Amino acid sequence: MKSITAAKPLQEMVDQLGAAKKVAVLGCGTCPAMMRTGGLDQVMELRGQLESRGFQVIYAEVLPVACESLPLEARQELARGCRTADAAVVMSCSLGVRAVCDDLDMPVLPALNTLFIGREEPSGLFVEECRQCGDCILGRTGGICPITRCAKSLLNGPCGGSVQGRCEVDPSIPCGWQMIYDRMKALGRLESLLGIEPVKDWSSSWHGGPHLVKPPQG
Repeated sequence: MKSITAAKPLQEMVDQLGAAKKVAVLGCGTCPAMMRTGGLDQVMELRGQLESRGFQVIYAEVLPVACESLPLEARQELARGCRTADAAVVMSCSLGVRAVCDDLDMPVLPALNTLFIGREEPSGLFVEECRQCGDCILGRTGGICPITRCAKSLLNGPCGGSVQGRCEVDPSIPCGWQMIYDRMKALGRLESLLGIEPVKDWSSSWHGGPHLVKPPQG
């Protein structure tokens, strides 16, 4: 049986956290909780693993729905809980990581790899945030995916064709790499962009749907 998300190796999360010492661990009460990759038990397990590595987990909570905007009171509670944290680790799909980025002014890092995203399709306009590549790099790009937000899906950008922060493919589209740069600059983490990302290994993605996934029994 295939799950929607899968835990990243602990060492990868430790590497992403870098110099951060105080950490918030956030789960998601919907898909990850159902699939046992980001519910309360998994949040507490990751908390213990990080503490065993010398991190101080100052806040550990399961958000009702990580991938949707929280009500004002819940956003305020999240901000209070994470106020003294250096970084937040989110046990959700990439959409949840992206949503939490909007609520916290700190590095927000993925604890899971997103294998695919399935959700209802309400009416309205949507911005694609995830290509379900199976090897999430949001921790290195400020929570903004270059594969989806860059028109050329460049892992090492920008391309040099953008003008005033707009994409050369379509001026109505913001340059994904400009967004990444601005976010990382605001976080004081521009040095994270100095590394060269290797060629993408798409074998870790899970395409060819549709996919029907049942939660584990018992």
